[in-house]
Amino acid sequence: MIAKQKIAVLMGGTSAERDVSLSTGKQILGALDESRYAFTSLDTAQMPALLKSLAEDRPDVAVIALHGKGGEDGTLQGLLDLLGIRYTGSGVLASALAMDKAMSKRVLTAAGVLMPQDTTLRRGETLAGEIVLPCIVKPNALGSTIGMAIARTSAEISPAVEAAFGYDDTVLIEQFITGTEITVPILGNADLEVLPIVEIVPNGGFYDYEAKYTAGATDEIVPARISETLAAEARRIAQLCHQTLGCRGMSRTDMIITPEGQIYTLEVNTIPGMTPTSLLPRSAEAAGYTFAQLLDRLIALARD
Repeated sequence: MIAKQKIAVLMGGTSAERDVSLSTGKQILGALDESRYAFTSLDTAQMPALLKSLAEDRPDVAVIALHGKGGEDGTLQGLLDLLGIRYTGSGVLASALAMDKAMSKRVLTAAGVLMPQDTTLRRGETLAGEIVLPCIVKPNALGSTIGMAIARTSAEISPAVEAAFGYDDTVLIEQFITGTEITVPILGNADLEVLPIVEIVPNGGFYDYEAKYTAGATDEIVPARISETLAAEARRIAQLCHQTLGCRGMSRTDMIITPEGQIYTLEVNTIPGMTPTSLLPRSAEAAGYTFAQLLDRLIALARD
């Protein structure tokens, strides 16, 4: 009899995205193949218990189902590296770069990726210069659109900045690009598999937290209703982003295509959500993967 692989699903944590992580973790636990894996869940908010369990049980692979600080930003990845435990997704540097939106924009822009213009504001600094309206105001190192707002008038900028500072010490004020919103998921380490492009059409017009995590609030169209020329370019950009940041295992690059056909890259996610409404599983399904098979692939990539 072949021994089952020991899997630890790391979830929860202490970031503002804890609820999203718990939903992701629950979805993963319900889909793992019991004939192949002996699995357990660990809440990273309980750090002493987490360290004890990882050190004593020594899982073959840690499946990281965390989002935000302490799980997606390279800190947990560094801990697992020190413990010698393999894990799904990117390593320390790629995770940290992708989570820090301002820094990843510098790196990706230098590689030739077109991204919205932005201004970075740190706590205690005064906003200087003219801001082109409308603009997006968001915490620099957080996901799930938590703390994000659209400022359509100059009077709306300061309240939006204050709200974003409630989640981070650095705020990003970004050019608001309109058009067709798409996301391009990738699986792989060295050999990359670009999954079908997903078109995102939120019923409320803006892909905010409610639109992301409320069933039926957003139409996810696979494949995206764009020309093959644009699709090919979007796939190229996603691979360039994945490779430039040094991602492994998986990534999901979010983009906007303007009516003129320009493709703006918004951000790269190194741990895309795995909730019932998430985009990576939806794209993988269109490529022929069941959710269980997607998890098998990610675990195999972690052991590669």
